[in-house]
Amino acid sequence: MTLFRNILRASFVAPLALAIAACGTDAETDGALEGDPIAPIAAPEGTSWVDTVSVSEADGYVVGNPDAPLKLIKYGSLTCGACAAFAEAATGSLKEDYVASGVVSFELRNQVHNGVDLALARLVRCSAPGSYQPLSDQVWKNLQTLLANADQETVANALTQAPEERYVILAQNLGFFEFFAARGISVDQAVSCLSDAASLEAIAERSDQQSAELGVTSTPTFFLNGQQLSERSWPQIEATLQSAGARSQ
Repeated sequence: MTLFRNILRASFVAPLALAIAACGTDAETDGALEGDPIAPIAAPEGTSWVDTVSVSEADGYVVGNPDAPLKLIKYGSLTCGACAAFAEAATGSLKEDYVASGVVSFELRNQVHNGVDLALARLVRCSAPGSYQPLSDQVWKNLQTLLANADQETVANALTQAPEERYVILAQNLGFFEFFAARGISVDQAVSCLSDAASLEAIAERSDQQSAELGVTSTPTFFLNGQQLSERSWPQIEATLQSAGARSQ
């Protein structure tokens, strides 16, 4: 049974306290990536790599040089405390010290853990592509507040409603509309996004399929140039990027 159908039947309402505390099992890696130092790659005149955003075929949002020699991918859950910790530690340095050089691109993809997670994954897509990663970072920065009222009864009751209504009701009950309105997404815009059952299903199905195909069993999980990493903290990921070539000549 797919994740989306589980959510629709209200049988996939994970205890959010657990989701915050632990986001899964450890990833596995095939071995360290090593390479010679890679020279910075200039962005086109009048642009910067940190402002260059594209959407990948996997529906990940990529910041940086689309042809960067080092492509870092993060699978993250928007209800995952470990993902929030990584975002807090990494966001400035990752983009300013590595993405800005044109040597590293950073792609964020959702792994959806529960109905609240799915609503948030849709809302961070509810504006221009360039807003996706900043909005995700804002969710992680304010995670405890956003999940304060997300008890199982509230979530389960919302998920028993009609498909085009359930995530609107959920967002309203949890205060998501006010949170995103303060960050540039109007209530009407948010309602429209959360009423689109097909788009919600697509997000959940991609999460389900990609996790199965790539062996993503927890969040955050990272890939560098297609290789799954065991590292999860920013100091570990930074060391891996440097070892792979993202360092001074």
